[in-house]
Amino acid sequence: MEFNKTIKIELTEDAFRRMDETPDDQFYRIPRFTSHIDQGAIDAVTKLYRQYFLPNSHILDLMSSWLSHLPEDIHYNHVVGLGMNEREMARNKQLDDWVVHDLNINPRLPFIENSFDAAAICVSIDYLIDPVTVLKDVGRILKQGAPIIITYSNRYFESKATAAWLYLSDEQRAYLIRSFLVKAECFDDIALMDCSPKYGDPLYAVIAKAI
Repeated sequence: MEFNKTIKIELTEDAFRRMDETPDDQFYRIPRFTSHIDQGAIDAVTKLYRQYFLPNSHILDLMSSWLSHLPEDIHYNHVVGLGMNEREMARNKQLDDWVVHDLNINPRLPFIENSFDAAAICVSIDYLIDPVTVLKDVGRILKQGAPIIITYSNRYFESKATAAWLYLSDEQRAYLIRSFLVKAECFDDIALMDCSPKYGDPLYAVIAKAI
């Protein structure tokens, strides 16, 4: 897939509605100790982290779970997870610390400004009902020049994904995420990538740097 088109995403008023509008803490209360993408796609995520996340840095794993897919042979000074299920994050061996936080209720992150060297959102951005506000606050807590890597595939909880996500193709979703980053007004050098392995789940990435 070549991300070299001029595509403008126009969102309707109900773009961030979901089939299941019950509180998210009910949906995520039960831990799910399963991989949401296959091993080939996981390897593609890890390869991106290896390329963009520097050793000895402070990493934020946003919308975290029991797996973070960071390279196991690289030392990071501190990895913080923010997610919806404490039992999942407590089992994540790559997290040094974690916090349970519902971004769809409060999009402001419980961290001080300029406190992270990088941030990751792995196959989860499709669940945010106010992604621009969340990304704007990610820009607040990232240091200048710090990368954010947003990855996605074609797997998701359909009942909790937003209408905008469900109605778009894989290609259009990359441009949708780019539009979120542009509207957040705190990122540049936005790149869209197809990192899909030859077989199995596709894996796409949108990468940007904090201004």
